[in-house]
Amino acid sequence: MKRIYFITALLLLAAASGVFAQDTTKILAELDHLNDFGSSDFSALYTIVSQKPGEKDTVTQVRMYRRDSKNQFAMLVMLPEVNKGQGYLREDDKVWFYDPTSRKFSFSSLKENIQDSEAKNSDLTKRSIEDDYSVTSTTEGLVGAIPVWIIDLKAKTREPSYERIVLYVRKDKTMLLKQEDYSVSGRLMRTSLYPKYAEVGGKLLPSQILLVDELNKGERSQLSMTEQSIAKLPDKVFTKAFLEQVNK
Repeated sequence: MKRIYFITALLLLAAASGVFAQDTTKILAELDHLNDFGSSDFSALYTIVSQKPGEKDTVTQVRMYRRDSKNQFAMLVMLPEVNKGQGYLREDDKVWFYDPTSRKFSFSSLKENIQDSEAKNSDLTKRSIEDDYSVTSTTEGLVGAIPVWIIDLKAKTREPSYERIVLYVRKDKTMLLKQEDYSVSGRLMRTSLYPKYAEVGGKLLPSQILLVDELNKGERSQLSMTEQSIAKLPDKVFTKAFLEQVNK
């Protein structure tokens, strides 16, 4: 009899694991789909307010242009005034930074922070969780009173900004509510909260993100998205010449 109970328990556990695996694959695919505009271009203005203990709040504004079908983006710094005209460009598999003062391009990265904020280039661009990460575990939990799937992921390559991330995704509707980012050593580096979303071209995008630096207590950035559009963009936007011309 004990053996029957033991086998039954194993079968139930296996069945539950299968459901989790199936749900996780579907969830990650849906998250990737929500963040990919496919054949449509995307643009928006992002305002980033950063706080550091003992310092005045700083405001950074960047205008982002994306063409996800070709994995391209161009980003222009609008504020602070001293950095206005700086920009980033993804061309093929390379990310460039443009400095209007020197009028030169230098290599950059999706991992680079935007100005002096907690936001990274990768936070505003297309990403594929399924391509970049493999699932190590899926459990259930709560964010506040909201039931969520807690999905633990490990990086497959060196491309992602973080070695390990943990996603907290609503169970009733595929929406990311929280993300934890960890270093190679397993230390929590950053926590991101997603309290507000906006519908853009039939997709739900975070319109507000709170980024908390877990290494430097009290340091955080709040990112807000406005002026979002899926209007067609000129091809020249995704060229070095564009970044040079807008600064003339």
